[in-house]
Parts: sequence; C-alpha cells; structure tokens
Amino acid sequence: MTNLSAGQLRRAADIKDKIESLQTELSRLLGSPDGAAAPSKRRKMSAAARGKIAAAQKARLAKQRGTKAPEAAAKPRRKMSAAGRKHLAQLARARWAKAKAAGKKTL
Repeated sequence: MTNLSAGQLRRAADIKDKIESLQTELSRLLGSPDGAAAPSKRRKMSAAARGKIAAAQKARLAKQRGTKAPEAAAKPRRKMSAAGRKHLAQLARARWAKAKAAGKKTL
C-alpha cells in the first residue's frame, strides 16, 4: 500500500467518499438504529388547545364517575369602588411627585 502513486491514492479517496455518501443515503432511507435518520419535527400546541383537551378529559372522567363536570373555575373579578380607585390615584400621584422632586424618572 505504501508504493501507490498519487493518482491511485486520489482515486481511492474518491471511492471512499462515494461509499460514505451512499451509506448515509441508505441509512436515511432505511432509518438506521443509530439515529442517523432525519430528526422529526415536533408540533407545538397552544395553551387554548391544551385547555380544551383537559376540559374534555375532565368531562369524560366525570361522566364515567356519574358526577357533573366542573365548570371553568374562573372566579368573577372583584370590582373596585370609586372611592378605592380615587384613593389609589392619590397615592400614585404622591409617589410620582416625590420621585420628580428627587430627580428620578421611575420608581
């Protein structure tokens, strides 16, 4: 092997490259066990879709148990009184006045 010409060595390297590319192509086609196949893309599911699936599953389980499915557990939002809003606005104004006096842009 040591007495090969440069042309023979180049030809051997070309053949080896062709063999490697054919092996790679074959493993892609057959899905080789070493994971050389193209990676599969995972789809992302939205939060709304996950919520719908979860609600449907809860309904199925409730039906199986013979109970009623829990409705959406959203609490009704509490409303602030006008007096409470006015009080918070006064506090915010006082905070901003103090910040301006100190020469700061934000707190």
